[in-house]
Order: sequence, then structure tokens, then C-alpha cells
Amino acid sequence: MRNLTKIGGAAAIAAALTLTACGGGGTPTGPETAKGQESGSDLSKLISINEKPAADLEQGGKVTLPLGSIGPDFNGFSNNGNSSDNSALMAPINPVAVTGGGIGGCWKVDFEGKATPNKDFCESVESEVVDGKQTVTIKVNDKATYNDGTPIDIKAFQNTWNILKSPDAGYDIVTSGAYEFVESVEAGSSDKEIIVKMSQPVYPLEDLFFGLIHPAVNTPEIFNEGFVGEMHPEWMAGPFELDQYDAAAKTVTLVPNEKWWGNKPVLENVTFRQLETSAQIAAFKNGEIDAMSANTIALYKQLEGTNNSEVRRGQRLFAGGMNINAQRITDVAVREAIFAAVDREALRKVRFNGLNWEEPSSGSMMLLPFSEYYQDNYPVKETGPDAAKKVLTDAGYAPNAAGIMEKDGKPAAFKISNFGDDPTTLAFTQTLQKQLQAGGMDVGIDQRASADFAKVVGGREFDLSVSGYTVGADATSAVKQYYDSKTNENKLGDAELDKKIADLASIEDNAERNKAAMDVEKEHMAKYFSMGVVMNGPQISFVRTGLANYGPSLFQSLSQVPDWTTLGWEKK
Repeated sequence: MRNLTKIGGAAAIAAALTLTACGGGGTPTGPETAKGQESGSDLSKLISINEKPAADLEQGGKVTLPLGSIGPDFNGFSNNGNSSDNSALMAPINPVAVTGGGIGGCWKVDFEGKATPNKDFCESVESEVVDGKQTVTIKVNDKATYNDGTPIDIKAFQNTWNILKSPDAGYDIVTSGAYEFVESVEAGSSDKEIIVKMSQPVYPLEDLFFGLIHPAVNTPEIFNEGFVGEMHPEWMAGPFELDQYDAAAKTVTLVPNEKWWGNKPVLENVTFRQLETSAQIAAFKNGEIDAMSANTIALYKQLEGTNNSEVRRGQRLFAGGMNINAQRITDVAVREAIFAAVDREALRKVRFNGLNWEEPSSGSMMLLPFSEYYQDNYPVKETGPDAAKKVLTDAGYAPNAAGIMEKDGKPAAFKISNFGDDPTTLAFTQTLQKQLQAGGMDVGIDQRASADFAKVVGGREFDLSVSGYTVGADATSAVKQYYDSKTNENKLGDAELDKKIADLASIEDNAERNKAAMDVEKEHMAKYFSMGVVMNGPQISFVRTGLANYGPSLFQSLSQVPDWTTLGWEKK
């Protein structure tokens, strides 16, 4: 599956069964035992990166990594470009804009999810509330400049605000987040000092300017269409720069950016290749790529024993499994019946079979069970075929001659979109299909290539997809992205919930604010049934021996590279 990510920026959408990595060695029966953590646990158990100082690594070298899809829309701020693959691709070349990982714009996030200013772009971010008015002062790094020579200054901050502050301005944004509460963005003592005034206090502060948009991207046409098939490296800024994008070969190559003012990268070349899962297996075994996720037993078995490789294992920052398109499955009773029909434990057994992975049953799209703020919000307590049929019967459905529940001659019928060619992924989808069929629904499978994921899910060309979103350390921005009626992709919600979402953003206390967000999720799920959490899951990565600073990184990196300038090879 893919993830949508939510750490300071918008959560990126991701395929639910995307391969991921966990630390530990392999055995003939699968990886060593590991489990998802609960509140108060030692989160270091969920990180495995072979950490080494850059000074101890070989200078130069090349790393090649796979992606399920490259493009076609490279604008991560738009719905069509909001995917975990796109975030991974952009992290080394455009961290000033990346919104789906541990770094973006003014902020960087550590392993545990704590945000601090990213001094490559913003040397300091300070906030004070005077007479109920929050004022944020940002000091921008004097050296910060886009590749085309445009300074990163007041114009970039104003442009970002103008685009993201409202979903009604014609820009296909993922969410307006905290920007709707920004009253003004003005220059202070210079164009590198940014004064942001809020109409109401907003917390956490990192929900603002976790990603900046180049001033040249200033019309809906450019924003919505200008990045389709075009990467626009001139509008980027980062330690690497684009060397070549070959759409036919489905590869992107990067080299160190001579204009970069921050720490210089260790590597001299990075290549991303778009590969289906089966092709990744062959490429890793042949030494053509240097890492790949193996989050299903079929993948693990095929990679086990590969020469010059090791397993790194941790927690995948993902929540989901049932992503329902309410614009196609319009009857809320059918959506509730889907939730009721699903046996989540049985699905997890299929998904994690042979991986020696256990996890608490998750009931939130916004936080993982190890979060101190987590609560189980899954809206259905009675589950199974009879429970699903009762939901439909109570809504006026009755079985037709084929045993399918229908109402006014219209059957409860839809398809599940399955992506890629991994057999465990397909088995999961087929098990879900059977559970829903047992609940009286007519359910087919729409099989798609991994490369179609961003197009299908971002373009809402599905009924139900086995996908979800990346998970952050704080629920404040996620609750707006998923449950505000004006910004969530299903347009589901109501004025009462929207007001609660707007109000909670002003709660300074982290625990109180997150509790309010979780309560909104609980109420929204029970009313609208749009996103169902089946699993979180492990990250299990096969990595070339000697590759340093790569692997499961919790909140610091959703793409398993905590710092692109320190990724490299151990000295031989």
C-alpha cells in the first residue's frame, strides 16, 4: 500500500502493502520476532539505519534506489502529486518544499517526532501572543537561494500562504492546514525577516511553512498542470540537483548541487528507478539497486540469502487499509457495512504471515499506538457478515435473487483497487473481497500496476483502495486534512465538526489539543465511515552491506534516509 504522510505538512498517500524494512537478521522461517510498540515503549527498537559519521565514510560513490512510481505529477503540494514516492524523490533535491517526511521548509523532525528549525532555510522561528494575537517571526538563512538564483525570502513565504490558505482559490491543494488562520505575511527589517500574524493562535508551530513554494508557481494553471511530466529543477533547492530525468527509461539521476550552501553530500550520484515489485527483486539480487522494502513474506523469502545484503527492521509510519471514495460509494450505509464486514485481525494475519510481526489493533488514521496521545477510534464494535447485513437491512436493503443486498433496484456493488504484483498484496485484497462478499456486497477487484498508484488514488479513480496515509507525531494537521468538510477529499463532514477542528488548532497544550483532535476523528468516523484502519505494519528493508545511514527512521524520514548529506558507503 502507499502512504500519505503527515508530519508538519500534508500526510502523503501510500500504498498499504508497499514493502518496508525492520532491523534484525533473517532465519529460514522469516525475520526475527519484532512487534509494534505501545505508549511508553522504547522507540529506539523501531529504528535501524547503520548510523555512521559522514567523516568515516568513503567520499563519492553511487546509490541506486527503487520507487513504485515516478511522476507523472511532481508537485507534492497538489493532490495528484501527494504520494510517498514523490516525497522520497524530492527529499534530496528539494527539501525546501518537501512536505511528506522529516524535513521540509523551515522545519526538520527527529526520530521521535520533535520539530526544530531547519537552519539551512530558517535560522530561527519565534512565536509570541500579544493581546490574543499570535505573531511569528522567522529569520531566513541569508544564503538560502533557489537554483535559478531567486532568493528564498518574503516572496516565497507570501506565495506559499496565498496558495495554501484556501481550497477555493482554484489550486488543487491537499489541505489548507493552519494557513487559513494566517492574517498577514510581511517583511520585517529585511526581505529575509518574515513577520506572520495570525487571526487566532495556531499550534503546533511546525504546521506553518513545512514546505515553501517558489514565487514563480503563482497561478492555478502552473500549480495544477505545470509539474505534469516536468520536474522544474530551477525552482528547487537542496544538496543534490537533477542530472537527468528519463521518462522513457523511468529513471531520475541526481548529482551534488554546486549551489548548495549547507553540508555537502558524501555521494557523487543518486539514481531512482521506477520498478514493479517483481523487477525490484531481480534488480536487488543482481546488484542493480542497493535497497528495497520486503514487508511481505513472499518478498522476504525471495530476497533472503542475497549476497552482500542485510536486513534492517523497524516500524512503518502508515495507517490505513480501507480508503473509501465516498464520491463513488455514496450511501453511508454501504460504507458502514464495509467497516462492519471486515475482520481486521484476519487481514493482518494474511498481511504479516511469516514476518514474525505483532502489533496492537490500530484504530486511528492520525497517530500510532505508541503515541501518548493515541486512542482507538474504530467506529464499529460488532463485526462480521451478519453485522454488515444488519446495517444494510436497517437502511432498507434486501437480498436479491443472487443474494446481493440491494435497495430500489441498486445493489451494494463496487471494486477494490489493488496495485502491484506482490502475491501477499493480492491475497490481502482477495481476503478483504471475500469478507465484504460474505456481508452481502457485490465486490470485484480492479488490478493496477504499481506505477498507476498516484494517478488512480490521487485522481480519485477508485471505489475502495487498499491504501492509507503516512502518520506524524501530532494529530493537529491530520485532523483537518482528513475530517474538515472543506478540505478532505471525500468532502464529508459538517459545520459542527469543522468548528471543532478550527478551535482545537488554538490549544497550546499538546495533550489537550491532540485529545480534541482524536475526539473529532472518533465522531467523524462514526458518522461518515470514509477511512478504515486495518493495520500499521513493519518496515523490513533488505540493504546492501556497507550502506550507512539508511533504514527505518521513524519520523525523521519516511523514505529511510535520515539525512541525504550523510548517506554513503563504509570505508573498505
